[in-house]
Amino acid sequence: MSEENTTLNEENTSTPKKYYDYISVGNRTPQVAYFVQQHDKARMLVDLLAPLKAKQILLIVKSKKSADKLETILKEKEFNVLNVNGNHRASQIEDAQTTFNAKDLQILITTTKIFASMELTGVETLINYDLPFEAPEYFTCLRTVDETGNAISLIDPQDEGQLETIQLMMKCEMKEIELEGFEHTNRAQIQVKDKSKKPRHKKVAMRAKRRADIKSKWVPVDKQEKNIEENKEEIQAETQEKEK
Repeated sequence: MSEENTTLNEENTSTPKKYYDYISVGNRTPQVAYFVQQHDKARMLVDLLAPLKAKQILLIVKSKKSADKLETILKEKEFNVLNVNGNHRASQIEDAQTTFNAKDLQILITTTKIFASMELTGVETLINYDLPFEAPEYFTCLRTVDETGNAISLIDPQDEGQLETIQLMMKCEMKEIELEGFEHTNRAQIQVKDKSKKPRHKKVAMRAKRRADIKSKWVPVDKQEKNIEENKEEIQAETQEKEK
């Protein structure tokens, strides 16, 4: 066999090229989504983290305020956690990166903007507490667990449009699951204009039904207060009737 043919055969048996486009990364990485109202997210996060105490976790949030709040909550629950955001100095961000990469820190909370300036290794689970403002930023974070870990996203009603965009970009859908035993709590909701489109196929219709089932588990506070007032009026009317 000639030297030229030998070289050609070696090239044919080489490892296939690995692509990092949205579709390739999205299909290689296990991803799940939990539908939950914004006010219940922190409580659900604590429940999700409980069995992951041996994992190196990157927690992505939209705002500095959320990062500070979650750091306080998780420290109270005795998690090994640190938050770095735009309010921190470059030296503090670098120290957090070093500590996390050395596995002396289990949970690192940050925003997509700060994450883009870091070089993290050993991330085993990516948790999107909020979906990013820009869909491509989701994949920037997802690449940290490409083929090595998994990703979890907490989806509130206002994130549904962004979720659909992300799924279209990667040509696959996140597995939607419910957290067993989790109770959704009551809270008055700000009315948001429904921007959802008509279901395109059976799976989308089933997803809409699942969201409706979750939302049906609570009654807004303002309606509860109205019921209390009506009960008071009925009691007062009965009392007056008895006095007559």
